[in-house]
Order: sequence, then C-alpha cells, then structure tokens
Amino acid sequence: MLDSHQPTPTQRVALVIQYLGTHFHGWQRQKKHRTVQEEIEIAIAKILGHHVTLHGAGRTDAGVHAAAQVAHFEATGLIPAHKWATVLNSYLPPDILVRASASVDNRWHARFSAAYRRYRYTIYTEDRPNLFVKPFSWHYYYAPLDESLIQAALKPLLGKHHLAAFHRAGSKRSHSWVEVQAAECLRSGPFIHIEIQADGFLYGMVRLLVGMLAQVGSGQRTLASFTELWKEQRREEVKHAAPPQGLCLLRVGYPDFPFKSEIWYDTLPKLVISQ
Repeated sequence: MLDSHQPTPTQRVALVIQYLGTHFHGWQRQKKHRTVQEEIEIAIAKILGHHVTLHGAGRTDAGVHAAAQVAHFEATGLIPAHKWATVLNSYLPPDILVRASASVDNRWHARFSAAYRRYRYTIYTEDRPNLFVKPFSWHYYYAPLDESLIQAALKPLLGKHHLAAFHRAGSKRSHSWVEVQAAECLRSGPFIHIEIQADGFLYGMVRLLVGMLAQVGSGQRTLASFTELWKEQRREEVKHAAPPQGLCLLRVGYPDFPFKSEIWYDTLPKLVISQ
C-alpha cells in the first residue's frame, strides 16, 4: 500500500485506437457534438476519477474512420500501461476499440514524434448500391473510372509541395507545405483504393484531392490541368470533396514505436466482392 504522503506514480501511456467514424463529428473534442477524443477522455476520467487530456496523432473529420489512430495521455495510479487497453474497452462504446496500450518515454508524443500518417480512400464503382459496403466507401457510379489515370495524376505529388489547392478553410495551420512520401491507386474488382502517405495532412486534404482525382479518372479533367491546378494553387477550382465514409486513417508511423506491427501496420481489410 502506498504512503499517502508519497506522490502518485505517473506514466505516459500510448494507445492504438480504431473507430467507426459514422456517428462521430470527428476526432477532436467539440461543444455539442460527439467526438472520439471526448468519448475516450470520459472513459479515462471514470477510471481515474479526474479529467485527463488525450493527445492524438492527427484529427479526422466527421464520418471518417480510423484503423490505427495513435494517442497518448498521462496516467496516474497503479494500472500497468499494457492493461489500459483492456480496462478502457470495458468503458468505451461499441464504435471505438483500443487495440493495444503501452508505456512510452515522457518525451514521446503521439503527434510530434510521428514520422508519417497514411490514409486509404475506397471507391465502389458498381452501378447498383450495396448496403454492406456503403458505410466504408464512396459509391461512384456516374461514369467509369480509369485507375491508371488516377495513378498517373498521383505521381507528380510525390515530394514536398505547397498544396494550398487541397486545404479547406478553417485550419489554424500557418502553411500548406506537405511532404508526400507515397501515393498509389489500385483496383480490386469494383473497388478502387487510393492510399496517400505524408509527414502530415492539411485540413480536408485527402477528400478534396480524391474529389479531383475522380474528375481525372472519369476523363472530366486532363492530367496536365490537374497538375497545373495544384502547382498554381488554384483553390477556387476545387469545389467538391469526396464523401467522408470512404476515408480511413490507415496507420501512423514512428521511428520508435512500442507496438508490434500486427497491432497497427495493416489492420484495415480491403473490401472484396467475390465473383
């Protein structure tokens, strides 16, 4: 038993979190809206008896999912760090799951220690809708999409660029520079999967980008005009964002991460319809 005069032990605990974004107004805590951050903070407060702040690796918009979001908080008390996942899951709603928890150094930060974030956007191209893929994809049936054109449009984005054309208003970020580390488009039957990896993402960037890529893939916009649009920062021409349900935060990468790869690296199954 601890001496009441001794300071309460404190540890920094990292979490790998999954959530279905359908009924959330995004990650970040907001007044009058249900958010992932707030739900987890409420659960932690019930366990500890006081409020703590949960720091996430990145913010996701309303309706966007996460397969391996990462966050950390300062925990007091005697619960071992690796036990926090199990304890939290008994308090959390069914659309949030903590896959694992671990102790990290006090200098480690879920946001500032991250080397990259990777997103996947899923498009469903069959003519007829499908209820079982609707919550996790954009049903694009307006015109055929050529995934090779989308891939060609993605290639010039690799590297560090000023991507103000794909930056929604309302962000507090002071600049629009992004280092795109990987970008690919693959088709699997009626599904097109677009994956983007970068050191960080602008507010609304992926959905605005996918909305424009659909114009390229359908032949409404040429490859050259698409590249000119973002290089010349013509934000006024980017008018339509892809819907949120097709987007998922796939993973966050760190130089020093306490979790095994099977916990966080590739935990979002790709949608498949057997023929």
